[in-house]
Amino acid sequence: MPGIVLRVYSDFIDVLTDEGARWQCKVTGRLKRRRRRTTLIAAGDRVQIKPVDEARREGLITDILPRKSALSRRRPGAVSAVEDVILANPDEIMVVFAAAEPEPDLFLLDRFLVAAESSEIPSFIVINKIDLTGEDHARAIFGLYEDVGYPVFYVSAKEGVGVEALRKHLKDHITVVAGPSGAGKSSLINRLLPGLNLRVGALMRIGKGKHTTRWAQLYPLPSGGFIADTPGLRELGLWDIRPNELSDYFPEIRALAPHCRFSDCTHINEPGCAVREAVARGEIHPHRWQSYLQLFEEASETLST
Repeated sequence: MPGIVLRVYSDFIDVLTDEGARWQCKVTGRLKRRRRRTTLIAAGDRVQIKPVDEARREGLITDILPRKSALSRRRPGAVSAVEDVILANPDEIMVVFAAAEPEPDLFLLDRFLVAAESSEIPSFIVINKIDLTGEDHARAIFGLYEDVGYPVFYVSAKEGVGVEALRKHLKDHITVVAGPSGAGKSSLINRLLPGLNLRVGALMRIGKGKHTTRWAQLYPLPSGGFIADTPGLRELGLWDIRPNELSDYFPEIRALAPHCRFSDCTHINEPGCAVREAVARGEIHPHRWQSYLQLFEEASETLST
């Protein structure tokens, strides 16, 4: 039977079959003996299972299908490069920020977006708590990201405003949730999944702080698709970005970079820089340009230490 892995814990794997039944499975010895330089099985993997005890819905995973994408890191402590897959086959990253309480930190939002871009997984933004500010005020702050090309949803998890449009967007996707503490991620997920009652602090974070999730887990959405609750992105090494790679993670800069005089232009002080010319013409938002300069400086300092 075909299915998708919801969670891996110890030697057990929770699988949701395409028919909608949940099974507790183990991996066959044949698969375990495969030589590999990546995680054998992770949440999000598509698998084939063979029933062992149909009454108790216990089975064996007999095949693991190739992954189309992965959110991963280098395995900690590994002598050689081994891929540690946190989540298999994610379609997108949902970055959740609050319109207020806490006050919006756009530099932090840019850090999240750079981390998402570096993972080569599409991302979009959800602005929660618009009941505190009104949608117009929130758009005045975050509208610049729509101009860059990021889809932006304005919602209130508390009042349910905008949640239906978000639910339609999530349909049939595997979506990873990211965002700072206090943005209302858990409240939003609970609104999308009535009855889940996800505890505050259980969703993915980027940055400092304690992470309460110890393994990745998929939650099926009633409308189709899955929300992924995973360990913190801080653990993925996504902040280890080289200065000469940074422009690739700002879409508006990436689009202009091929027009620079030098192919290796950093857009800091080289002559004939199409990016700085666009900044001077007001075609790149001043805030985004300042974020690029700040992150470039930090990446350069990290590289030199």
